[in-house]
Parts: sequence; C-alpha cells; structure tokens
Amino acid sequence: MKYYLICGERSGDLHASNLIKALKHADPDSKIRGIGGDLSKDAGIKLYAHYKDIAFMGFAEVFFNLFTILKVLSNTKEDILAYKPDAMILVDFSGFNMKIAAFAKEHNIKVFYYISPKVWAWNTKRAIKIKKLVDHMFVILPFEKEFFETYDYKVDYVGNPLRDAISNFTPNANFIQKHQLNAEKKLVAILPGSRYQEVTMLLERMVEVAFDFPNVQFVIAAVSNLDSAIYEKYKRNNVKIVTDETYDLLLHARAAVVASGTATLETCLFNVPQVVCYRLNGISYRIAKAVLSVKYISLVNLIVDKPVVKELIQGDCTIENIRLELEHLLPETVYRKAMMQGYQEVSARIGETGVSEKTAGLIMQYMKAEINVNR
Repeated sequence: MKYYLICGERSGDLHASNLIKALKHADPDSKIRGIGGDLSKDAGIKLYAHYKDIAFMGFAEVFFNLFTILKVLSNTKEDILAYKPDAMILVDFSGFNMKIAAFAKEHNIKVFYYISPKVWAWNTKRAIKIKKLVDHMFVILPFEKEFFETYDYKVDYVGNPLRDAISNFTPNANFIQKHQLNAEKKLVAILPGSRYQEVTMLLERMVEVAFDFPNVQFVIAAVSNLDSAIYEKYKRNNVKIVTDETYDLLLHARAAVVASGTATLETCLFNVPQVVCYRLNGISYRIAKAVLSVKYISLVNLIVDKPVVKELIQGDCTIENIRLELEHLLPETVYRKAMMQGYQEVSARIGETGVSEKTAGLIMQYMKAEINVNR
C-alpha cells in the first residue's frame, strides 16, 4: 500500500512516527510519503516537506503567514496527485489537514484521520464536515467517541498514543551527571512548548520565577527544531537547559511549569505536579475566547472534566501566580497530594499501550475491506 501522511507539529511527529513504525511492521512493503518531522523521517517516511514550514500557532500568526501556508498547501496537493497514494493518513493539525481531506475526497482518495480536530472545543458543527470528508477517524480522547456519536458518526477510540511514547522511553541513567545537576536539590521542569510563537510568549515569565526559588534547580526543556539562541539568554545560576530530553527531565522533576498542549498530559503521566500556562497575542486571544466552548484548556482537566491542575491563561499567567502555584506544589502539601490523586483518574481513562499497533491494524483492515468490495 502507498500512503501519504501529513503531520504539522512536534507532538504530531512523535505520534506519526510510532504509527509509521507499526504500519511498516504490519506491512513491510508499505510505502509512505508526506509531511512530517525528523522522527517520522527516521521511522521510514519519505519527506516531501518538513512540518517546520507550516507550524504556526494562533489565529493572527496563521493570518500573517497565510501566503507561506497556502503555497505549501498548493504544492502538497500537486505532490499527492503525482504520488497517487492508496490512502491519506492525516495526523491532527486540523487547519491544514481538513483542506487536504477535502482535496482527497474530490480525487477519490481514501482518508484516515488520526487524532481528531478539536471540534468539541469550538464550532462543533464542523463534525458534520468531518463526517463527509473523513472515511475513518481514530480518536485518542475518551469523550470524543461520544461526541461524534451525537452526529451519527462512528469513530474508533484507540486510546492515547502517549502511552506508547512513554512506554518506549529508555531513561538516561547519567542524566543528572551529564547536565551537572544536584540530585539532592528539588528540580522544576520548564516546558515552554515546541513552537516559536508559544515559546516566545511564555518562556520569559516561566523563567523569571526562578529568582524566587534560589535553592531550587530550574531546567528548560528545549527542542532542537527551534534556534538554541531562543533559550540561551535565560541561562543563569539555577536555570539550565536540556535539548530533546523532556522525558528524562520529567523523570527527575519535583514540579513543572508547562505550556498548554500535549506536554500537560505527558507531565501528568510522569506524575509530576504542574501549573499550566497559556498566552497568545491580544488579537488571537480575543478570537479564541469568543469561539471556544470548553471549560478547560489543558488535556488533564478536559479528560476528567474538572480542575485537576491550575490553568493560568493570558492575564492570569503572571510571575506572581506561577510562584504561588510552585509554593503549593514543591512541598508535600495536601494540594499536591490532591493533584496526584487526580492524575490517577486521568491515567485510568486514557487506556493502555498498543495504540499505534491498534491504529495501524484498523487502517489495514479497512483497506483490505475496500479492496474486497472493489473486486
């Protein structure tokens, strides 16, 4: 089988890479081309373009980079037609991928969608469009299956792929020594995100709180797809930087300051108490506030539909508020213990490992059924 896969940011690249490995294990003769990142490339995809070309966050940021995005979109459509895939595999990244889904439908190319667009968060009637354009949807949050059922759309709940990513993680036994950290001191992980816009909006105030905790080690989780200069200016006596070692960092962290996104659930699954931060530029925030229809922004709170972790959004995302949260999270407080109990409930709801294999198996099952029907 020939597949064309598209993911548009770092976390999607992680999940896409595990799915690619599972597909190639199940069908060694499968060929996969498309848009992804370094992890997808290592897993076996032939990259047409890197997701860095289109990874923009926020309404205003997308608007100001619209020409770039539209150019990549147009070129991608041409590449799809030249490649002639048996099916598309779209991973998250709804703004771009839903346009590709419509294009694929026009050209009678089967569409699989892994990690649903967050239609339950805003403009829920987009589910009707998804039903028309996507042949098979694989959702990773337990409440998404019920949501789509209200639109008479049967989707497959496969569990959360972070289970696979974390279970495949091999800790570095020399992490503390490698980065000259003090094993006797408490460590706070700073996870500012993986996209330029979110890092530049959040990192400064995340790091500034370190002045209030001179005896605590703060470590920034940098990512290699961004220029290291973005992080280097924040280095100081009790602030260090590690690159592409987030899981090792979380393994040793006492608490974490985390940008809203996939990292909040990763932090939860590593049982690290956290405070969630989120900021956009003024225009994007006003638009988001007007259209969002959910009570929470972090995956941790969304999954159990209650406030397990503190969310500091826009004007509430201040150095003072981050400091107050860390004062509650670093000691062995009742507040910290309650958060850890909430984590257990989250963990119980997202399923077990084998998500990538299950999804790959369903894709192959549906493809075989299609072949049999057309015989």
